[in-house]
Amino acid sequence: MAIAQMTGLPRLWASDFTPHRRVTWLELFFDLVFVAAVAEVGSPLSGDYSPAGLLRYAFLFVLIWWGWSGHTLYCTRFDHDDLVNRLLLLGQCFIAAVMAANAKEALDSRSSAGFAAAYAGMRIMQVLQYLRARSLPATRKLTTRYAAGFGTAALLWVASAVVEPPERYWLWGVALAVDFATPWFAAQHSRRFPPDAAHFPERFGLFTIILLGEFVAAVMRGIESQEYWSFAAASTAFTGMAFAFAVRWWYFDVAKSAQERHIRNSKQARLFELWQYAHLPLFLGIGVAGVGFQRAISLPVGAELGMGEARILCGAVAVVIASLMAIGATAEGGLGVRNLWGQAAILGVAALLWAMPVRTPRVVLAASLLAAAGGPALVASRCRQPPRKNRAAAGH
Repeated sequence: MAIAQMTGLPRLWASDFTPHRRVTWLELFFDLVFVAAVAEVGSPLSGDYSPAGLLRYAFLFVLIWWGWSGHTLYCTRFDHDDLVNRLLLLGQCFIAAVMAANAKEALDSRSSAGFAAAYAGMRIMQVLQYLRARSLPATRKLTTRYAAGFGTAALLWVASAVVEPPERYWLWGVALAVDFATPWFAAQHSRRFPPDAAHFPERFGLFTIILLGEFVAAVMRGIESQEYWSFAAASTAFTGMAFAFAVRWWYFDVAKSAQERHIRNSKQARLFELWQYAHLPLFLGIGVAGVGFQRAISLPVGAELGMGEARILCGAVAVVIASLMAIGATAEGGLGVRNLWGQAAILGVAALLWAMPVRTPRVVLAASLLAAAGGPALVASRCRQPPRKNRAAAGH
């Protein structure tokens, strides 16, 4: 590799005037590392499927996803593939592994402090990327604001690692607020230089597919725990696989989430922001639902999920449905208000299951959740088809 290639400066991707970018093997590797970290963070949830376990999982999940999203936003806005940038990317992969290794214990433990310190390291890596991109005069205000915001957050995360609870929790809250406020602080400049219209949704689509693969792996772990198959275990396992299929169908074929996202005016900018942030509850819901299906499959004959566990599973599915509705509403040529009302009715079914005062058999619960996720996808796909007469005319 030549010296220029080792230390080359970044250039800005103009999403509306460059050929379509394909996801690289390095980017796919990066995504796999982060989904593996999500899986590790979720392993304690399978043993503590309770509100406390859910809170712990959600907090750690948000940090991993936000770190991944921050890097993805940078590399879809700037084209930068020199040796230095690859080393920074490798460092972020390693830090994701360190975060996962420190995600096994409670939030007041020493490990959680290590998790926060590792996350600070990831933010520092991304600050270095934005500082290198300041060499571009057109985006200097944008990169400066991102570097300042993420740098401030990194300092707060480092500080939180050296104090004890409850002061640690207060610092986490402030650091997280700074982290999430940084893109809004730079929103005016971000809209002038949006991320690549095709590449950014493609990265989110690939992350969704890999995360659904981890959902399927959770179903497999539930199957492995059964020494002798029962009808309840087999049907719940099949329903879990079908649920993943339905979510994939809704996400790609109905909500059209992976289609190009151009930002040419303020309305498209707001829709883009809604689309991006709606993925956080979607991914979180998929992760929590995967663990819930795993627990339902692995139950012995005659046992059912407890009321609290069933409500967490139903709530996760309701979050997935609501997120898919929000994502679908941002697509160009959406399905319209009538279809959104139909999807809202299905969301009410998941909420009704959550409020059930008695235990629901796992077979009935899993089938109902599958219907709640698959029903809107089926109805919406029918709505997208042209009338029969039009299809016949098109055939002629």
